[in-house]
Amino acid sequence: MRKWLPLVTICLGAFILLVDVTIVNVALPKMASDLDAPFSSLQWVIDGYALALAALLLVAGSLGDLLGHRRIYVAGLCVFAAASLGAALSPNAGALIAARAVQGVGGAAMFATSAALVALTYQGRDRGVAFGVWGAVNGAAAAAGPILGGLLTQGFGWEAVFLVNLPVAAVAIVIAQRALPPAGRRGKGRLDLPGAATFTLAAAALTYALIRGGDDGWAGAPTLAAFAVTVAAAVAFVAVEARSGHPMIDLALLRRPGFCGLLGGALLYQAAAFSGLVYFSLWLQDVLGLSPIRGGLALMPMAGTAFVVAAVAGRHMHRVPARVPIAGGLLVIGLGCALLALTVRTSSGQSAIFTGLAVIGAGVGLTTPVLASAANDAVPPHQAGMAGGAVNTARQLGMTIGVALLGAVFTDRLRTVASLGGSEHAAYAAGLDRISWYAAAAGLAGALAVFALVRPSRTAAPALPAHGPDAPAAAERKPAAR
Repeated sequence: MRKWLPLVTICLGAFILLVDVTIVNVALPKMASDLDAPFSSLQWVIDGYALALAALLLVAGSLGDLLGHRRIYVAGLCVFAAASLGAALSPNAGALIAARAVQGVGGAAMFATSAALVALTYQGRDRGVAFGVWGAVNGAAAAAGPILGGLLTQGFGWEAVFLVNLPVAAVAIVIAQRALPPAGRRGKGRLDLPGAATFTLAAAALTYALIRGGDDGWAGAPTLAAFAVTVAAAVAFVAVEARSGHPMIDLALLRRPGFCGLLGGALLYQAAAFSGLVYFSLWLQDVLGLSPIRGGLALMPMAGTAFVVAAVAGRHMHRVPARVPIAGGLLVIGLGCALLALTVRTSSGQSAIFTGLAVIGAGVGLTTPVLASAANDAVPPHQAGMAGGAVNTARQLGMTIGVALLGAVFTDRLRTVASLGGSEHAAYAAGLDRISWYAAAAGLAGALAVFALVRPSRTAAPALPAHGPDAPAAAERKPAAR
């Protein structure tokens, strides 16, 4: 069992950082009440975390490649735990949003290094088993967030959704120091600060534009200005990366259709599968009147099927081309979202969402275990941290953009139905119907992109010489995706 201790600490870190993407969904109504804050501001409790996570994953991946993945992983655990304590002690919405952003910093350090640590620690059949277990944890974590959030919020208050991270992080830190392979400085280089700054600005401006546009209109001056900043910062990021000697993302990777397909699939996967959960949580509590526990348990079919499918299928997915489970999972997610759109009506109860959520969970279980390993196999070994960071960045940007965009659509439908004299039940049903169709379209688009672009290569990615910390991983690499 000792050989699996590294996997235990990696999975503990992955679990708490991904649970925290969605664990606040069910707790938002209670947070709004206790902190006397409108929902529009508390939307940043979700987006602030996901945005910091997405914006800094590439930076964290680069630091892992330069300084050693274990060092960055443990540092991330420490930051995440401290920020979780700060979030639980927040006296107002502003302090809570700031603490969530710092949580995202720690989460980025953990998320960007976890897949690389699995690849460096295990070889052969053990690596397949390790990635299967790690993928199952990834697949179930975000889906399980609302359930845990409901149990903790009703039982102990919303602060408990953050305090629960502290003992888990402490155990993970102790095991990491003893079990993870040590690594000194892995390479020469420096952090790409201009690239980090321009990318963060572009992501933040886009998120702000989507939220502001949904609240105040798409033609308003602040919204248009934010979109302009997004474009300018994105252009600056590309220019900086093209000239940098140590870029966060090697732009040559973007000329690989397979890698671009993985990025697009990762972004649309997160947007389709998870972005709508916060609005279904509001419907369950505010319209159906369920308690936080019952509201969280109503979302359990998604978490249960995600974990079971990922655990069963993840161990065998290395036998088929990566595009099969990824594209197939996205297609299943799209089907589940379409089922939600077809079943939620004005008179619907909580059972109306069970089948759709279970189908979405099955798609999550198929997709998650393969994304990270496919990204590692799509690039040379010395760029594994960069590739993993890029794919995980796309995932979290998908969550951030999805919550903001679906929030704008949802709010618009509520206002339209209310202006026509419709009831609250009718307004929420119309809003959930619309965002579910949008999510279904995202899942289908992601499936088509992955199936068209991600293909198995006939040759393996260039390998490093057989020495140094990457030697075992390089020796075990499979053919890369083009």
